[in-house]
Amino acid sequence: MQPATVPDVTFHTRVRNDALGGPNPFEWKDLTSAEVFGGRNVVLFALPGAFTPACSDDHLPGYEQHADDFAALGIDQVICLSVNDAFVMFQWARFKSIEKVFMLPDGNADFTRQMGMLVKRGRQGMGMRSWRYSMHVEDGTIRTMFVEPGFRDDPPGVGLKVSDAGTMLDYLKNR
Repeated sequence: MQPATVPDVTFHTRVRNDALGGPNPFEWKDLTSAEVFGGRNVVLFALPGAFTPACSDDHLPGYEQHADDFAALGIDQVICLSVNDAFVMFQWARFKSIEKVFMLPDGNADFTRQMGMLVKRGRQGMGMRSWRYSMHVEDGTIRTMFVEPGFRDDPPGVGLKVSDAGTMLDYLKNR
């Protein structure tokens, strides 16, 4: 059974601060669950890993492509979460030209673990990762989740059948 509200965790992010100057003008900024979800209407999708084929070729680009459609339906922010650190999430977004989806690193897997979505991916040398899912969250309350079938440790892969942008858009249009 999934939690009714999002877990209370701290996400360790990096933000640009031009006052720092130099080639790497970024600094650490911790964001709490309350800051990410509180008083907001959010769509979050979680995936196994940055730069992986289905995540890079379909899952993330689908949400980026439809970010304006989500906004038109009253969504304040579309968030991509992965058990990767802030540096990897930044470079992945840059590599994929992501400008509208907020990249949220869950490097310690605190959020993913408390969501009950943490799985072993040792067979692929990926360590502990998030299962693939999406959810609609209003003011910290989970309204719906679309979890990919076959939840288990060490799957040969994790398909993209129900956590895609199209499924979430259909849900939002028809609720």
